[in-house]
Amino acid sequence: MRKMGLDLGTKTIGVAISDELGWTAQGIETVTRNKDIEKDLERLDYLIKEHNVSEIVLGYPKNMNGTVGERGQASEQFAELLKSRFQLPVHLWDERLTTVAAEKMLLDADVSRKKRKKVIDKLAAVIILQSYLDSRPIKRDLSGFYRPFE
Repeated sequence: MRKMGLDLGTKTIGVAISDELGWTAQGIETVTRNKDIEKDLERLDYLIKEHNVSEIVLGYPKNMNGTVGERGQASEQFAELLKSRFQLPVHLWDERLTTVAAEKMLLDADVSRKKRKKVIDKLAAVIILQSYLDSRPIKRDLSGFYRPFE
């Protein structure tokens, strides 16, 4: 089962999906937010079903001193909405500086400002999800493969 990473913004939602083993994250889409949140949820529902998602990792923007501000509270509310709507585990994951890291990666790759704007939220979702995946312990199963603990 795959994990879905989300970078929630006021105008867009960056979306990333893990591979089946839960080792790598790939950006798949930037959802343009609607005034009607139901349309946002319908799109996420489609992506969850299409990619057979079992868990959601939602970026949790904390202040640099660790406190939770307005954007963090919005993520908490969105996490509760996702849990009730999709009946999946939702993990809030500290996303401090992920957008900055994504911007730096795109600048280092010499991506134009116009193209950066289109992919930055998707790349931030990849960084959030990959960070979550990398934090999980690895076990060796009977087939000799290593995989994260479920």
